[in-house]
Amino acid sequence: MTDLELLAPAKNAATAIAAIDHGADAVYIGAPAFGARAAAGNVIDDIAAVVDYAHRFNVRVFVTLNTILYDNEVDDAVALAHELYRIGVDALIVQDMALVGDDMPPIALHASTQCDTRDAAKARFLADAGFSRIVLARELSLDEIAAIHNATNADLEAFVHGALCVSYSGDCYASLLATGRSANRGECAQMCRLPYRLTDAAGKDVMPEAHYLSLRDMNRLDRLREMADAGIKSFKIEGRLKDVAYVKNTVAAYSRALDGIVASAPDRYRRSSAGKVSLTFTPDPDKTFNRGYTDYFLNNAGRKTCRIASTATPKWAGQPVGTVRRVDGKKLTLSLDKPLYNGDGLGYFDRNGRFNGFRVNRAEGSTAICATPVDIAPGTRLYRNRDKQFDDMIGGDTARRTIALTMTLAPLPDGRIALRATDTRGNDVTAVADTHSETARGDQSGPRKRVLSKLGDTAYTLESLDDRLGDRFIPASELTALRRRAIALLDSSQRMRYRREQRRRPAENSPEPAHTVGYDANVANKRAAGFYKSRNITVGRKALEVDRPRPDEEIRVMTTRYCLRRELGCCLLGASATKLPRRLFLLSGNNRYRLDFDCRDCEMLVVRVAENAEIS
Repeated sequence: MTDLELLAPAKNAATAIAAIDHGADAVYIGAPAFGARAAAGNVIDDIAAVVDYAHRFNVRVFVTLNTILYDNEVDDAVALAHELYRIGVDALIVQDMALVGDDMPPIALHASTQCDTRDAAKARFLADAGFSRIVLARELSLDEIAAIHNATNADLEAFVHGALCVSYSGDCYASLLATGRSANRGECAQMCRLPYRLTDAAGKDVMPEAHYLSLRDMNRLDRLREMADAGIKSFKIEGRLKDVAYVKNTVAAYSRALDGIVASAPDRYRRSSAGKVSLTFTPDPDKTFNRGYTDYFLNNAGRKTCRIASTATPKWAGQPVGTVRRVDGKKLTLSLDKPLYNGDGLGYFDRNGRFNGFRVNRAEGSTAICATPVDIAPGTRLYRNRDKQFDDMIGGDTARRTIALTMTLAPLPDGRIALRATDTRGNDVTAVADTHSETARGDQSGPRKRVLSKLGDTAYTLESLDDRLGDRFIPASELTALRRRAIALLDSSQRMRYRREQRRRPAENSPEPAHTVGYDANVANKRAAGFYKSRNITVGRKALEVDRPRPDEEIRVMTTRYCLRRELGCCLLGASATKLPRRLFLLSGNNRYRLDFDCRDCEMLVVRVAENAEIS
């Protein structure tokens, strides 16, 4: 039996709890420091509160410590790892090999996507180092995932939804070299979302300016079964900077999809956590932020045919709702496919192809009244990127997660009564009470069940009651106290029985063939360098964060499976290759990049052109 896990992002404790309520089997949240989203850190007490809530449902909590570390930070990171272990965190998501040392707590380690695991050899290397889970590169196909699964016994985790980095994660240095803000330090400036000129070697524009490196968002809602069959156990939603509404909606959608997989193959798959989720809404990922969707490279054939970029805008265009018929200052007369509501946000592409937006103050049938005049041409297509009605609905109480109980109420030989409570997590407890009882004049099973069913302020619901007290009358106050003792015992039992995975023991005598790694290994401290040395690996060049390139040094800043030529229909191996010059460059402000195309591996390299160098 394979446990399937839906792993949800959490910007903060409130978001984490919302994710759990809406069906997450695990959440990942930023530590106070050293997380790959510097703006998403959380204090220890808040993480402890999340742990306490999550473990009630056998939901696991993972904390990100996945930046690279400088020498003066390693001891603090290790100390933080011990603190996180103390409060009950289930695993740490890390990138820096300094955090696999003997001074770490016995907490499970997950190899971050920043480790850039693209093949079985890298997965085995990380598993041998003591990682119990590998977060795979987003770019892998189903066949590549299956090959890694067959080559290692580590659990595999893969992204299924959210924003996409154009470069392999952990292998992007554009932000560092352009702005000084390192993606490997949690401070990415999102260079891939900028508009770029596309030029030939002479600097002549060959296409209009566009967001050539900005990818659509991932959506694999319909591909989860294939991924599970290929060996994925954890399905990860991106978004530790996303708001609660986004997390509620996407988690609920993917949780329902995983439930469907379990229902279709109950002898093969089950969910890894406990509890039943009840929703008050129908989840729809199209109604929350996205740049358009792609399932990315799950199919090998898609590398030659798919369109995966969002070159027109890096913003959320929204769902099409209609077109403009007439404009009278603040009043728009529209031809609508869907009704509008007061407060909706609408967007459109102007005459120059730029995306703009405005808010609808009042919607009256086919008429929209705006706060200020809108300069928009008749015939323009409109998109709704804020659905006020949906936002208001999802902003309320939209889910409840509960644990089902069976109870047995029975007399004891000494005159006392016992309430046995068993839950779906495997807890089985009995509370006993002395009672003042007498023979009742009528059937008491109904009143007793009503008292024992009053579990609204707990995580439990009563599924069935086996009442063996017959005609004995028990005061409601005594039944209430007995119920509360039984619930307290269940909570205590769950805390005692909950087991965390321990850190995987590193493989003994598993040195690598002697070789050298470069700056893309992201080694920024002596302890990480020692880790590689102990495995017969030499660090040729340290991380660029500590070994900065010279201004006149040409250097690769991205490696991407995304190919701009393929995106534009001009693959070098196709008949349309000559529609674009062979040599292509991207320019944005003072940043100039040459595009090199590796047709054998079907990859694109983005190379920073040295300052003052000729563009050709």
